[in-house]
Amino acid sequence: MPASVTELGHGRLLLDLGFRDQAQLIAAYLLPGPDGWTLIETGPTTCGEQLLSGLAAAGVEPTQVRRVLVTHIHLDHAGGLGALAGRLPAAELGAHTSALPHLLDPTRLIASARRAWGAAADPLWGTIAPVPPQRLIGLTGGERFPVAGGELEVLATPGHARHHLSFFDTARGAMITGDSAGVFLPGTSTARPALPPPDLDLGLLYGSLESMASREPRELDYAHFGPVPGGAQRLIEYRATVQEWTRAALEAARQQPSVDHVAAALRGVAEQASAQAQLGVEGLRRQEMISGYELAAQGLLRYFETHGELAAGPR
Repeated sequence: MPASVTELGHGRLLLDLGFRDQAQLIAAYLLPGPDGWTLIETGPTTCGEQLLSGLAAAGVEPTQVRRVLVTHIHLDHAGGLGALAGRLPAAELGAHTSALPHLLDPTRLIASARRAWGAAADPLWGTIAPVPPQRLIGLTGGERFPVAGGELEVLATPGHARHHLSFFDTARGAMITGDSAGVFLPGTSTARPALPPPDLDLGLLYGSLESMASREPRELDYAHFGPVPGGAQRLIEYRATVQEWTRAALEAARQQPSVDHVAAALRGVAEQASAQAQLGVEGLRRQEMISGYELAAQGLLRYFETHGELAAGPR
């Protein structure tokens, strides 16, 4: 699909990465600064050429990108980081410190992707290349980077994953959320939970929502997909939706602790909500491409077991 660049104000740009050759599924964000551009998220390797085309359409030379930061190392956000390192030669590459070993040696990332996606993994995500160690910087939260008109503040926002980061753009009052506040595709009215295995932690997730809300964001900039106004209220609404999914999943798991049974219960909750919002079958299908019921069921079942809410057993 053609490169798509959207201006967000204050010189910020959104690049549509054209995931699965569809618009408005995965976004990357470009922020200008005194020493060049900061890119947030790379998407998977399969989106690499689309990202580079977006840079060209925005008039940004690859050597002008001085910093690439990823919210977390799930493949739809950072799978292309290693492959892009050579194409963005002047950029330092930042992720949570605890995630760096997996970027240096992506063996476990590759194995995990193939377990989850089977034969579809390689064509979906592409080659997952190691990241050059001399280019990596570790982040833990609290770091600040200069950007035009303000700063980019790094927040530790675990929950979706223990190594998750979010980024607050002070000039726009915008929180770049990755998956810490769920999935909010265009045409929807509320965020859909993103609750995957292996290290989903609801207590940490709720704490991260509070941490983001403390910055009083005017807007949430979702990786999936784009800016949504009313940031603080959206965070409150997301917590309520996650709690609704969690209640439905736990009730289903206590009846039958299988992925299929819990996923069916979550599908029922989502379909009821979509009917009320008049989202339609196509809207639900697009949401499921990004945040599937089976992955959420796996994540919640593991959480229930590790937190003593459900006895461990076969699924």
